[in-house]
Amino acid sequence: MMLKNKNWTRTAVAAALTSAVLYPGAVLHAQTEAAPAIDPAALSALRTGLDTVWVLVAGMLVFWMNAGFALVESGLCQAKNCVNILFKNFIVFAISSISFWVIGWDLMFADGATPWLANIGSFFVSGKDNSPALGEAYAAMNPFGDPKGGYDGIYSSINWTPVPLWAKFFFQLVFAGTAATIVSGAVAERVKFHSFMLFSFILVAIIYPISGHWIWGGGILGMTPGDGDLFGNFRDFAGSTVVHSVGGWAALAGVIVLGARKGKYKDGKVHAIPGHNMTSAALGVLILWLGWFGFNPGSTMAAMDGAAISHILVITNLAAATGAIGALVTAWLILKKPDLSMVLNGCLAGLVAITAPCAFTDFFSGAIIGLIGGIISVLAVLLFDKLKLDDPVGALSVHLVNGVWGTLALGLFYKTEIAKTVAALDTGLDPVAQTIQQLKGIILVGVVVFGLSLALWFVIKMIFGVRVSEEEETEGLDIGEHGNVAYPNFQPSSHI
Repeated sequence: MMLKNKNWTRTAVAAALTSAVLYPGAVLHAQTEAAPAIDPAALSALRTGLDTVWVLVAGMLVFWMNAGFALVESGLCQAKNCVNILFKNFIVFAISSISFWVIGWDLMFADGATPWLANIGSFFVSGKDNSPALGEAYAAMNPFGDPKGGYDGIYSSINWTPVPLWAKFFFQLVFAGTAATIVSGAVAERVKFHSFMLFSFILVAIIYPISGHWIWGGGILGMTPGDGDLFGNFRDFAGSTVVHSVGGWAALAGVIVLGARKGKYKDGKVHAIPGHNMTSAALGVLILWLGWFGFNPGSTMAAMDGAAISHILVITNLAAATGAIGALVTAWLILKKPDLSMVLNGCLAGLVAITAPCAFTDFFSGAIIGLIGGIISVLAVLLFDKLKLDDPVGALSVHLVNGVWGTLALGLFYKTEIAKTVAALDTGLDPVAQTIQQLKGIILVGVVVFGLSLALWFVIKMIFGVRVSEEEETEGLDIGEHGNVAYPNFQPSSHI
């Protein structure tokens, strides 16, 4: 999600390849006649078209992660609540689509009078950029994508890529929907369906975009600081903080307001409530692992930048692998058995942790980041249980804890050369200074998002209520909330 300044070597190669495609005769007869000059307009159109296809395909992969979340969350919860969880994961993207279109996009990416808050533009009304014309803005670029002239639209923070505005919107939308989906698993098996829908709408409309604006929308955290500025130079390539820890903070607030499931903590002990379908959970994690190859590499928004895409994809996969292994070993040592649910979450923890630093560090560091992520995901699950914070699917351990860890790890493992060549945006800071800036951003986003989410959950509780009745929780939310069951030919077992 950062500025991509193409160096001359890459663009020269791209120009040569494009020339070969557009003018094959010139290549075949190069020895007998001079090749025609490259048409800058055709080259720009080809580059924009390729980038657009890449962004949309990557966005579709991220959209498919909704299926992964649905399978993971439903599998790790009880059969009597399966329909409810599937329903939430299905409808949350529909809610997010409307919410982000109506309010969220503008609050996140419109230019603001201050670095803290964006102005509401006209995106919902017209779907346009408020610049003279997007075509004119793209025409002001040379064939290699470097802006020649000024840009007077209201979404200048995301104008570093010349793909069409609606492609940018869709790619950002699937990220916003992911943040809302994270909350679903943490509050599962006891939250009222309509209250969750209302919270999700407001989260994507207001809370998520405000913090997102600070980081990706040209706001206080992402800007280059001046003398005396406390914040700035915060980096998060694909969303360890913007998406995952924001979703995690919102989920933590919900867990606190809702309280634990009935029977989870009694007589001073933790009573496990096993998930009903580990096949579903395992398949869901594999889908999420695949989707992350759109989540992180897609954030380049540049199909022509093959070196950056390849680096990010490989380091993402390495972190997932070491996260799974780290969780496997840790759970085996502590629990005396290799626990599949811990390993599945360890893989996701590695993916969350590498999401911010994937374009700022090398492969070995990425493997270490994922390994630590897998280890701390297991420890965090045990810690949250000791604190009696009931999270049925481990969303807090995966997304909140490792969102924070990955954001901090970007500074700890920061490599200047990688930042220049892959992210194409070096802060000029050493790892210590970068880590300090990362920590400031983590604290700011955590305090604001958690505070706003906690207040919102309390307001919803006072007006509508947030928790189902004790009878409904015992019988299952599928019957109480939806009058339906996932397995009508089977007798579900109850652990409470």
